[in-house]
Amino acid sequence: MTVNRRYPDPDIVIVGGGLMGACLAWGLSQQGLRVCVLDEGDIALRASRANFALVWVQGKGVGFPAYTAWTKGAAGAWPGLAADLKSETGIDVGLDQPGGFTLCLSDRELQASVDALERLHNQPHAVAHPYEVLDHSQTKLRLPAIGPEVSGAIYCPLDGHVNSLRFFRALHAALKVRGVDYRPGHAVAAVEPKEGGFLLKGPWGEVRAPKVVLAAGLGNAHLASMVGLEAPMKPSRGQIIVTEKASPFLRYPVVTVRQTDEGGVMIGDSEEANGASLAIDHGISSVMADRAVRMFPILADLNVVRTWSAFRVMTLDSYPVYEQSQTCPGAFIAMAHSGVTLAPQHAYILARAIAAGAIPQDVSVFGTRRFHVPARA
Repeated sequence: MTVNRRYPDPDIVIVGGGLMGACLAWGLSQQGLRVCVLDEGDIALRASRANFALVWVQGKGVGFPAYTAWTKGAAGAWPGLAADLKSETGIDVGLDQPGGFTLCLSDRELQASVDALERLHNQPHAVAHPYEVLDHSQTKLRLPAIGPEVSGAIYCPLDGHVNSLRFFRALHAALKVRGVDYRPGHAVAAVEPKEGGFLLKGPWGEVRAPKVVLAAGLGNAHLASMVGLEAPMKPSRGQIIVTEKASPFLRYPVVTVRQTDEGGVMIGDSEEANGASLAIDHGISSVMADRAVRMFPILADLNVVRTWSAFRVMTLDSYPVYEQSQTCPGAFIAMAHSGVTLAPQHAYILARAIAAGAIPQDVSVFGTRRFHVPARA
């Protein structure tokens, strides 16, 4: 058994050092807890390094109004998170919230987007968010580079984006500043409930703690049942295309196209029911590139510098799961697809709840009991 002599025994262990795990570890350290993060490291299938980095409210929560409120609250809290991280680490995460667009390449697409927003706002207990429906000419006033095939757009003033790599680096730098015991190369093979806490084991040895949080993304599927939890996930692969740097032409993020603060353009809107391979599907990436060029013809002159694919942390209904085990109190699970958008909620609200040992009612709606409601006759 290996022993880490640099740190005292932890109050809580986070399994996973991606966006979810890092946000929770940082937030829990703010609560005065001794935090240990057990992470696979860069060999992990880390969705955190392959996200689109949107801070996005528009259209979220159809069929689940609580998620609209959760997302809207996250967008409002993002300036505070960015400021806190810069204060602790000196790293500017590149937060920009000028509003965001959904561009439509036909009148039919535009009407479908409008219909979806109307359903969202008309559902019982709906939480409204502002939006505008724009025709081609109105869209072109704000996005002069759009092509003639753009029929119109939906604009939401709450949306924005960050520099995803700098955000991830800032989180890990903040963990170091706060003295969090971060251990890469520590994949967890087993979690065993023990009197007074939990024993976590791997090829590297073992560690004990009174509390544990499973924030290991796809790895949660293997670990959850060991502590009486569920990890209801489905396979979902996404692809991203990145171009060479270009002169600024896109002031606002678009849900499928964004120009980073460094000049490169990211293109990504695929959702593939494929959990077996990370190989690039050039048929899908070519469709993504074609739609992007139709939206912004200037992209046709840019070279692609890299592409990648990643497995999303997608639950069965695409909404987050946060829960404490009923049979093993002190064991928590946290899973969410929109790890960038929801980062402030994880770092502040969810971390405080876990530190207190109880998920509050307004957050417990994201528990797994929603997957066990009997079907109506």
